Amino acid sequence: MLDALSKSFFHALARSASLERMASRYGMSGRAGFARRFIAGETADEAIAQARQIQAGGLLLTLDQLGESITTLGEAEAATAVYLTLIEKIRAAGIDRNISVKPTQLGLDIDPAVCVDNVKRILSLARDHDFFVRIDMENTPYIQKTLDMFSAVWTQGFRNTGVVLQSAVFRSEEDAKAVSVTGARVRLVKGAYKEPSAVAYQAKADVDAAFVRILQYLMTDGHYPAIATHDPAMIDATKAFAAEKGIAKDRFEFQMLYGIRRDLQASLMADGYRMRVYVPFGKQWFPYFMRRLGERPANVGFILKAIVGER
Repeated sequence: MLDALSKSFFHALARSASLERMASRYGMSGRAGFARRFIAGETADEAIAQARQIQAGGLLLTLDQLGESITTLGEAEAATAVYLTLIEKIRAAGIDRNISVKPTQLGLDIDPAVCVDNVKRILSLARDHDFFVRIDMENTPYIQKTLDMFSAVWTQGFRNTGVVLQSAVFRSEEDAKAVSVTGARVRLVKGAYKEPSAVAYQAKADVDAAFVRILQYLMTDGHYPAIATHDPAMIDATKAFAAEKGIAKDRFEFQMLYGIRRDLQASLMADGYRMRVYVPFGKQWFPYFMRRLGERPANVGFILKAIVGER
């Protein structure tokens, strides 16, 4: 219940234009900006600089430009151009060739056909340069649209891509099976969005139980699954299942968000597991930032300390 209330509270704050204006003034200002704990920068160059440091420590990477639910095709074109440039910048930097994209940022809300074309442009350049592109999953109104779009590009021969599924959502167990049958990769998360009880579990115990069921399926019947969690219990469940079934450490990977549980990231890497860090950047960081607080309210303490420390 507390988890659901936390998500509801922070999602409500995320929709506040006045709070976003105030936060934007200080959140990324200078090196001490309080949002920089979770956001790698407002530009691709800033994010790549942070990514270099992460990779130097032995961790894997995926870079993601923040922003969602654009309102014009011009904005979708601009976002696509950023990703095409990002691919070239990552090549030049010599860092891990892995990026994540959001369908609504590429026009899914406005014209699904245009979104498919934009994704294909990104995937085509990515394929030319041996990049993997993860298609992120947003809240439940977009799940079927996203899977339809993914299916469209997959059937057209783009194999350098995969999707994200959320264990909080009832349908994800069946979606995991359907996607795995195609041979595509799945990134499994719990889910950061506040969803209604008609489509998603509300209790943490139920979300966790579904997470374990799906991860076990993906570990045995999926294709190089990404287990994306900061929850030690879910990490232990993954490790225990892999050991029980004799699944080698190179047949899956863990993923965590930039700036969160860096101790766990280092520990997993030291134990020989593949550990990838999701590195977000961009000027439209506020909604993402608020979802991170809603997932783990303990993060609020860190932010308050940072704000007080600036004054």
